Amino acid sequence: MRNIKLNISDNDFLKIFLIKDYSLLWFSSFTSMLSMQIRIIATGFILYDITGSGLSLGMLGIIQLFFQLPSILYGGVLADFFKRTTIITISQSFGTVVIFILFYLTFTESINEWHIYISTALLSINSTIGGPARSALTANLVPKKLLINAVAANTATMQIGSVAAPILFGLFTVSFGASYPLLIGSSAALISAISCIFIKNDNYIKNTNKMQPIKNIIEGFIYVKEHPILPGLYLLDIGVTVVSFYRQIMPLIADRLFKGGAAIISLLTAFNSIGAIAGSFLVVFFSKIKSKGLLVLGATFVYGILLIIFGLSTSLILGIIIITLLGATDAVGMTVRQAIVQLTSPDHLRGRAVSLHSVAAMTANNIGHFEIGITSELIGTRNTLILGGAISCVVVFLIWKLFKGVGSYKLEV
Repeated sequence: MRNIKLNISDNDFLKIFLIKDYSLLWFSSFTSMLSMQIRIIATGFILYDITGSGLSLGMLGIIQLFFQLPSILYGGVLADFFKRTTIITISQSFGTVVIFILFYLTFTESINEWHIYISTALLSINSTIGGPARSALTANLVPKKLLINAVAANTATMQIGSVAAPILFGLFTVSFGASYPLLIGSSAALISAISCIFIKNDNYIKNTNKMQPIKNIIEGFIYVKEHPILPGLYLLDIGVTVVSFYRQIMPLIADRLFKGGAAIISLLTAFNSIGAIAGSFLVVFFSKIKSKGLLVLGATFVYGILLIIFGLSTSLILGIIIITLLGATDAVGMTVRQAIVQLTSPDHLRGRAVSLHSVAAMTANNIGHFEIGITSELIGTRNTLILGGAISCVVVFLIWKLFKGVGSYKLEV
């Protein structure tokens, strides 16, 4: 990659932060994730305080899905036609303003449920428009041989933000009141926007084609459809996630597998996140493995086996160990999938390839949320986990057999 001249060992993960522009992007991503997570938790808390209704909280999920899916496709087009740092800066600045307005309305006790619904819609569009630009920009800032390390750092950032946000929310809500976490969220979004302004060497290549959003989105679909690897990767993500989205039934798992309540839910969730953070960094130790396609398939297959064992477990200690490993293997598979998408897509199509990957993940998450909840009621939580693990293993085998490009993909640098 031009203009990046560093003598960095593939295994020395921390040295990717010697690349100043990548460090700025990473910090921007961390503060962006922190802002989003705090805002989601805070608005849910405030909304429930206003309405006292679980249905109102469910509406937030519906609103997010409705606005995110179409906007992320458009975000992919923007990422391929405009300067990516500019897109991120504008989107984070917009988020700063909207979250600050929420803070002001809450602080003055004039907020109502419609303020939260409208802001959720606006911020859902905003985040998905900026997301593809952020993901695609990573490949512009680091050498190809270090991209998987950078993606691992990005994945860990999401998990760390998810852990830090509820802690900050709790501290500020208890100490100062429900409005102040939103002030922290707005400040974090502003810091994220400012960080991106200082990225100078983004290797921006102007797309000389005319931007026609519908046509460009179709071009992205055609590119992914004809790609030798990406269809298999996306179907792998969808096929496994739909039948194994266990995080959404954590209350049922805690109750029916381990006979516990809120404390057990918190314990399982925390160790799952710890495993995900560890898994993100574990990818770095696999950097010498060139067969990245087999690494994805192997990690996902182990994930399926672990899910079966988790469904069979009755000991809380064993359950904690397994759910930690589930978080780790899921993070390994997700990190390497994201890296392959970026490594195998040309710059002028990378934004759309990334956005379609996000569409596949979002769709699978939402279908999986519905499917695993219904299946748990029909056949029981334990059987749902076992069946999900078994189907996941079958999906991995089918992808390996039917999409030869996935299993044969090797990273050559």
